[in-house]
Amino acid sequence: MRAVDKGPYDSENPANPSNRRIAIILLRRTGRQENAKKETKEETQKQPHEQPQLPPASHRPVAGRRTTTRTTPVPWNDTRAAITMKHNRLHRTRFFFTTAPLSCPYLENRVERRVVTELIGREAERMNDALSQAGFRRSHNVAYAPVCRDCDACVAVRVRVREFSPSRTQRRVWKLNQTLDARECPPVATTEQFDLFTLYQISRHSDGDMAKMDSEDYQALVEDTPVRTSLVEFRGARRQLVAACILDRLGDGLSAVYSFFDPELCHHSLGTYMILWLIEHAHSLALPHVYLGYWIAESPKMSYKAAFRPLEGYSPEGWRLLSEDELATDDL
Repeated sequence: MRAVDKGPYDSENPANPSNRRIAIILLRRTGRQENAKKETKEETQKQPHEQPQLPPASHRPVAGRRTTTRTTPVPWNDTRAAITMKHNRLHRTRFFFTTAPLSCPYLENRVERRVVTELIGREAERMNDALSQAGFRRSHNVAYAPVCRDCDACVAVRVRVREFSPSRTQRRVWKLNQTLDARECPPVATTEQFDLFTLYQISRHSDGDMAKMDSEDYQALVEDTPVRTSLVEFRGARRQLVAACILDRLGDGLSAVYSFFDPELCHHSLGTYMILWLIEHAHSLALPHVYLGYWIAESPKMSYKAAFRPLEGYSPEGWRLLSEDELATDDL
């Protein structure tokens, strides 16, 4: 991550619709913090001011005499409560930062900028859920969303699981890959996964930053997670790894963090199959959505996401169903 500028969103262009959701989140959190401060102040004013009392003369140290101080041990539960009270307000504070402008990896002659916040502490999972529902994505222990000036091409999308009906092509892909064995595993990186990941990057994204990742970088991608994360492995008839998907469990769905597959099996459409598997898995768990990340209508790399319908997109007004015309004409 490059150096960051302070500020929750683009202050030079506050009318940018991409910033509205960030402003709403910050205003709500600021309001809760102000209410907490007010309640704390009122409680303090109610308490009487007590003057410190000196111990009896028999218990006071005498000059020139060595004394031994006796302390009463504090029960462990009380100690934990005291520590929690002391640091509670700090843990509830949420800081957002904007990244320095960088070249957009998806659209030429565009500049990318993101708002980011760290997912830490006991509220990391709840915060990730809330931010995911506000159009954010997770990477490692950070949640981010685009706040690019004069550009709102990135649209967070999710599939409506209950209403999803596969197309003829998707049914053919599903049938073609029924011999694969899918197994959901803990988020632990392996050499076998990294070898497949590297092969995929070289074949599909050789000009991207992820193609430069080493084994430690890949391990961080998989294992640096403060939320409920798993890694789904897809294996062929000879038990060889052919595809994998890093997956987050949210309160209202499954989120596909990152997926990769054997590029030599392109005729199997493994990228499409993994999304179909996620939709089926979410349905079995009674979860209403599968989050697919950002969709960019002008980017050919993102076009496959429009095939999973009904598809919702996040806007400043909230989630809305993307029409057939929007998805067909790539015009948002």
